[in-house]
Amino acid sequence: MKRNLLTLFVVTALLFSCSSDKDDSNQDNGIVGSWDLTALEIDDSTASDDEKNARDILSFLSVIDCYIMTITFNADLSVITENSGNYLEINVNPGGTGLDVPCPTEKDTSVDSYMYEGGVLTYIDENEVETTVNAEISGNTMRVNATELDFANFDDGGVLIFTKR
Repeated sequence: MKRNLLTLFVVTALLFSCSSDKDDSNQDNGIVGSWDLTALEIDDSTASDDEKNARDILSFLSVIDCYIMTITFNADLSVITENSGNYLEINVNPGGTGLDVPCPTEKDTSVDSYMYEGGVLTYIDENEVETTVNAEISGNTMRVNATELDFANFDDGGVLIFTKR
């Protein structure tokens, strides 16, 4: 389960860490700013145990202001992705009363480019391979369809929720 959860965060980080040399014709559309991954919305009736565990861990960490991923979209179309999912440790409390998930102190950071237009977020990697995902912004909330990211062992996928600072 730990490997599957880490895969979720790594694949999400890869999506948000590819580069592009697009021009500045892109409009802001409310995406400019820093966004923290705060939740995973899933359907409990169809979600796998891995998806439920990922949701619960994100929820727990968000309550203590620990964010596994922060994405900062700049007006110049550069994007800074900070991801600590590779450093997530999932332990069981010594008393057997649940999970112990400390906030990671290490993170990976990348600086790349993005395009956001008409609710579609596009990244182009160094090999000119495009990755697109629907990203719906409403106020200070951005919803990204996790199903489009094709995570292993995340059949239901759900929706990644980012909250703007």
